[in-house]
Amino acid sequence: MNSRTAVDSEGSWFEPEQMTELRRRLPIPYVDIVPVRTDVDGAVEEVGLLLRASGSGQIVRAIVSGRVLVHETIREAIARHIDKDLGSMAMPRIPVSPVPFTVAEYFPTPGASPFHDPRQHAISLAYVVPVDGETAPQEDALELAWFGVGELLSDSSPLEEMNGGRDLLIRRALAHVGAA
Repeated sequence: MNSRTAVDSEGSWFEPEQMTELRRRLPIPYVDIVPVRTDVDGAVEEVGLLLRASGSGQIVRAIVSGRVLVHETIREAIARHIDKDLGSMAMPRIPVSPVPFTVAEYFPTPGASPFHDPRQHAISLAYVVPVDGETAPQEDALELAWFGVGELLSDSSPLEEMNGGRDLLIRRALAHVGAA
């Protein structure tokens, strides 16, 4: 987080009942982050995927993702979610310009878009973020695994363990960085 501007977190969290109501009525802004390891020339070699329990009780592969808070910049949201999911020693190289590689619209209605979230209509700005430091699963993540690009694009890809269209998001990220 930027040291000269701290996020005013007071009032940015809601009680679960309030959040459920807001999700029913409003699109919610999110960031989706595809953490990557690169070689010395900046080419993507690996993608980090989390393993966590979904809301329906399934064990799924996931990316770093979460809401943007009130009074929080996109860069601050990216840094906060990487820290929250990968640990404080991840050392992400957050883009200087917060221009996403794509915008993913998650709808509660299956089939409305390739992206689905049964809880809400979420508008997510998606970023590829190189990570240079030590990483470890945090909070509700069961595991963090780094997969090679070839492994992700193979027939028996771990992307098959993702839900809500996030496998497509990873494929788009790899295409964006010229790795697909």
